[in-house]
Order: sequence, then structure tokens, then C-alpha cells
Amino acid sequence: MAANSNSLDLIHPRPMVLADLDRVMENEIRAYAFPWTRGIFVDCIEANHECWVLCSHDRIIGHGILSVAAGDGHLLNVCVCRDEQGYGYGRLLALHMLQRAFETGAGALFLEVRPSNLVAVRLYESFGFKEVGKRKDYYSSHLGHEDAQVLVLDLEHYFDAQR
Repeated sequence: MAANSNSLDLIHPRPMVLADLDRVMENEIRAYAFPWTRGIFVDCIEANHECWVLCSHDRIIGHGILSVAAGDGHLLNVCVCRDEQGYGYGRLLALHMLQRAFETGAGALFLEVRPSNLVAVRLYESFGFKEVGKRKDYYSSHLGHEDAQVLVLDLEHYFDAQR
């Protein structure tokens, strides 16, 4: 489905529930060479993490998982269905997750990203995320392992700048 200027109005996030996991897993498996397992999503929902799906009409086209504790947030997963990538839905979902982190009391938001995932790196940098470290051999890859860039965003500064 190709997006147009009016279709963004029909996109909305809603909390993820266990019944969503078949579609979430479809999207996850198609989007990533090394996807999360169903059990990880179940654990996140049962732990009351911020688990969201992005819907177009009634179809799930993306999902995001966020953990907030001790005044900091950790963006654990952002995924948009492969067929829906390139239309700005990843930006909408990421922005929603930033807002949820801020609304639930996080002052800073951390995440890991594959340096080889240039689209994701550019997206996060466009929000103002800055690299604060690396995690050696964090991700599985076809060549063994890949380091992760650890990024952080000062949410108060970000939202003050948006006003």
C-alpha cells in the first residue's frame, strides 16, 4: 500500500495486546534478519513495558517497545512492516515512543542501533540522538556479530525545543 498525504491521517498508535502478536511477528520476521522471538514480546507485555502497534485502518503496520525505569527510558524495538517502509511511518512510530517516554517520566531515552542500519541511524540522529558508546558484539549478524551504537536523547531538551 503506497502512502499519500491523506493516508498519514489514518495512521494511529494503540497499545499492543497479546492478540496482536501473530501480525507483530509477521512484521518482525519480514523486517529483520535476526528478529525478536514471540516470547520476548510476551515478556514485554506482561512486564507492562510501553508496547505499541502502529495501525493503518485496522491493519498493524509497525510496533514499538519501550521500557522506562529510574527516570530513564530504553527504546527496545521499533519496526515497520517491510512493505510500508519509506513512507514516514518509522518517524511517526519513533516520535510516539519518544512522547510516551517523556510522558512516563523519562528524562533521557537510550537505544542501541546497528551501525549498518543507516536508515535507522539517520532517523535517530534527525531527532537529536547522540552516540554515547558502543556495545561490542551486541547483535547477531551473518558474519558472526556486529557492535551496537548506544545513542541517547535528552527528552526535556528535545520537547522544549519543539515548543
